[in-house]
Amino acid sequence: MKELGLSELEARCYLTLHEEPHLSGYEVAKRVSTSRTNVYAALRSLTDKGICRIIEGDPVHYDAVPIDQLIRYMRVKFEQTAKGLVNELKSPPRSKPSFYNWQGNKHLDTAIRRMIANAKKNILVDIWAEDVHWVEEALLDAEERGVTVVLIVLGECQTSLKNVFIHKADDLEQAWPKMETRKFSILIDGQAALLGGFGGDVKLTALETDHPAITELLKNAFYHDVVMMRIEEDFGAELTSRYGENYEKIIDYYIREKGWDF
Repeated sequence: MKELGLSELEARCYLTLHEEPHLSGYEVAKRVSTSRTNVYAALRSLTDKGICRIIEGDPVHYDAVPIDQLIRYMRVKFEQTAKGLVNELKSPPRSKPSFYNWQGNKHLDTAIRRMIANAKKNILVDIWAEDVHWVEEALLDAEERGVTVVLIVLGECQTSLKNVFIHKADDLEQAWPKMETRKFSILIDGQAALLGGFGGDVKLTALETDHPAITELLKNAFYHDVVMMRIEEDFGAELTSRYGENYEKIIDYYIREKGWDF
């Protein structure tokens, strides 16, 4: 209820009336254990917002507008307000790419949902299986509205999303054992990106950017992934025989023989 713009007391008054209609202000105050002065102010505010209705009498009684009617009313009101704002406040053209930093669970969750909600054509997500819950609900909503969603997952994953590519996480860990965090990336319409990592000792942070160098890097990584997956599907046995189960012969050459330690 607070997400709909109600104060805590307004929400408690509404829920009280929703559960037990036709109460006086005094009766509402007793049930929410708050002073009558504050409750009457909250009831006036709810009435002004069209969320509660008055039943004239002595004393006056109050009734909650049914929740389904309330939600429909608030949705229409929000859409009208949003349309007006979009028409009045056109986004100014950007002169250069930007970088934004998000920290903490709440900010990261909000950034993920906002970016996915604004996708128009396609979404590309590369993420570990244990972190899919951060994005799955928002991605399913995007699919329902016709956005093409491609999910690349490291580790086995159960999901209802349509386009899913799975890497074996143990293969990746064996190939590159120094990974300290479970990285993720989200690319929206090929133009906006969110990159970050979960786990390890690093504080939960993510970088949001529309810089072409980053978006093109994610596109190239995606094409590399799908090409390699197709090659492995068609020539898996030959690749394993020549390069090892997890390409360890190639990795060993660069790490041990050439001494590369990135």
